[in-house]
Amino acid sequence: MRAVVIRSFGGPEVLKVEEVPVPRAGAGQVRIRVEAAGVNPVDVAVRTGALVEGGLSERREVHGLGWDVAGSVEEIGAGVTGFAPGDRVIALSDRLDLSLGAYAEQIVLDADAVAPAPAHATSVQAATLPLNALTADQAIDFVGLAEGQTLLVTGAAGAVGGYAVELAVARGLRVVAVAGAGDEDLVRGFGAEFFVSRGAELGSAVRGLVPGGVHGAIDAAAIGTAALTAVRNGGSFAAVRGGAAPVALRGTRVANVWIRADGARLAELAKLADDGRLTFRVAGTFPLDQAAAAHERLAEGGLRGRLVLLT
Repeated sequence: MRAVVIRSFGGPEVLKVEEVPVPRAGAGQVRIRVEAAGVNPVDVAVRTGALVEGGLSERREVHGLGWDVAGSVEEIGAGVTGFAPGDRVIALSDRLDLSLGAYAEQIVLDADAVAPAPAHATSVQAATLPLNALTADQAIDFVGLAEGQTLLVTGAAGAVGGYAVELAVARGLRVVAVAGAGDEDLVRGFGAEFFVSRGAELGSAVRGLVPGGVHGAIDAAAIGTAALTAVRNGGSFAAVRGGAAPVALRGTRVANVWIRADGARLAELAKLADDGRLTFRVAGTFPLDQAAAAHERLAEGGLRGRLVLLT
């Protein structure tokens, strides 16, 4: 089968399509025929060696890429229940020690990382859900707000930020969205009650809308300290990019939220998408053998949604 791997760190040119053996599902695992795989910023961090330099991954001869999976079950291992060959599924590959990722024609994952795919979505659409929606959902869990409290979401027009707005609203939170001026209608359509244009003096702008500051923040745009100024004393702040968590000033509770696979919760998110409460946004598609071109497009910026590789 074909898979995209890297044998040295660098620019998009280091992404190579190679023929590799088909992996087999072990006990408690599922082998998935990948139809679509999301292209995410973390894939760039793998490609450039940033994760190795940051001590998050060990250097190996071969590194695989890709976290988001949408496809169908090919094989189930011993002890797996709830899935059968042919089932349409989505999944998150969250381990950094593997030589194969989702940029491949097939992948083996632990069954508890897998969920039924949204019934009314294409594989391309479904591939944008696992990493981004789970990141947003787990960040909301961390900030730990009660219904009616206020949440700041930076990068609200992006893939993680957009899901964060919709999921927060679904939990009864009042959302202050930060995005480019041209994205106000978009993020208000996600349910944001308040809007602040990117580039504004964030602390003053947010506190003008929410006296005393918001109860919590999800910093999907990696703004850092400037976003923390909008959070009231004793509030909570979730950074979703590595190294983007600011110092926890004024008694705030601050942390990087490190994504983890959670098939059970992913199944619930898929149902929310089927109910129209989560919005899929596909920025474009590329065939697997053009993964380098997809990374080049990602580097250009300005995307609203995720690029997806097709196998």
